[in-house]
Amino acid sequence: MNTRTITFIGGGNMARSLIGGMMSNDWPADLIHVADPDQKQLELITSAFPGIHTHTDNGSATEATEIVVLAVKPQILPEVARSLAGSIDKDKHLVISIAAGIRSHDIDRWLGGDQAIVRCMPNTPALVQSGATGLFANARVSDEQCSLAESILRSVGITLWVKDEALIDAVTAVSGSGPAYFFLVIEALEDAGVKLGLDRDSARLLSLETAFGAAKLALESKDTAATLRQRVTSKGGTTEQALKVLEEGGLRTLFAEALKAAAQRANELADKLGAE
Repeated sequence: MNTRTITFIGGGNMARSLIGGMMSNDWPADLIHVADPDQKQLELITSAFPGIHTHTDNGSATEATEIVVLAVKPQILPEVARSLAGSIDKDKHLVISIAAGIRSHDIDRWLGGDQAIVRCMPNTPALVQSGATGLFANARVSDEQCSLAESILRSVGITLWVKDEALIDAVTAVSGSGPAYFFLVIEALEDAGVKLGLDRDSARLLSLETAFGAAKLALESKDTAATLRQRVTSKGGTTEQALKVLEEGGLRTLFAEALKAAAQRANELADKLGAE
């Protein structure tokens, strides 16, 4: 059982998903605090997780705990971080940011400097405990604090550390934005199935179960995705014909260009938000 105290600044969907994951992994409710100016958000928190402490003042919530999770929208993080500068103790607190697109050195500057900061890039499947999160720790973060941060994010899925913060942009492109790519593929499969004569509900069910089954098979297999693809591609068969169309249509090039565009945009947004 964990004995560390933690405050979430912001009580939105991602904060609630992390709290749910943590509590399912035996993190006591009375060690968890949530600060949010929206009373309705706090009511949702206390209804879903009895025993959690709620606050409308960020500073008082922060001073009572050892770990602070910045779970607010990126656009308001500069203001929120500056307001916390007097409440964050660099010798006491670990700061974890799940705000997309904001670099650790900018958060450190807004908080007053010399803070232990872990920057995370989770994705929306964390809402159903199937997330993928990239993490980066600045030089002030200890090994013990790294383990703490990992345990929090691992409660909603898998975690992956990067040593170079610039790689968080690549994580953003692959897994941060990645669910949308798969939703698009599912949408396209469904539409194509309807054009072939299936009713919408049938096409949707087949597309969803196929996506789920393929991912589950890949996760549980030791083989690469390429090997799994080859195994279901009989020479001269239907799958071979379909894949030929996709390859000739430049699918791999499109994905490479799409992820490059996402990574570049992540870098641009970090520059813009960090300039505040």
